Amino acid sequence: MTTKPLRVAIYARTSTEDQHPENQIQDLREFAQRCGYEVVGEYTDYISGAKQSRPQLDLLMQDGRMKMFEAVLCWKLDRLGRSLQHLIHIISEWENLGIGLICKTQDINTTTASGKLIFHIFGAIAEFERELISERQRLSIQARKRAGKPVGRQRGARDKKPRKKGGYIARYMNKTPEQRKLGKR
Repeated sequence: MTTKPLRVAIYARTSTEDQHPENQIQDLREFAQRCGYEVVGEYTDYISGAKQSRPQLDLLMQDGRMKMFEAVLCWKLDRLGRSLQHLIHIISEWENLGIGLICKTQDINTTTASGKLIFHIFGAIAEFERELISERQRLSIQARKRAGKPVGRQRGARDKKPRKKGGYIARYMNKTPEQRKLGKR
């Protein structure tokens, strides 16, 4: 008697479009093949994990509600989300739908009791790490301000993607050089 392979969806995420998720995806494909899983879909976001709404994650959630797969493979828990509350929300919904989460690099498999425990521990660590990064940034900014050093991007620094100028910058750029010196509108 042969059993049907577990149908899985692969979810990968990078914080920006400049980063490349191919390593995550290839590793997950190979893992699925070794485990005998059937990959039925791949979802890749290029956006911060702090964002709860992400185009491909939203699509993954919709497809999960339609029972298109039985488990989600991700490379690492922080690829799915940075907030413990958001991670728990996702996993709870999947649990109600009978969908498991398998994180390849962290040996998390929420279809088991020990996997559920490890999920909660790693989720708390991911959120703690994010808060530490934010705290260090705030402290660094405060120290630079106290020392009278500039805060933010250096003059002349260029973004890889041009930003839309709005608000103060747009008004400033529309002034003549004489208005800028006088501080008039």
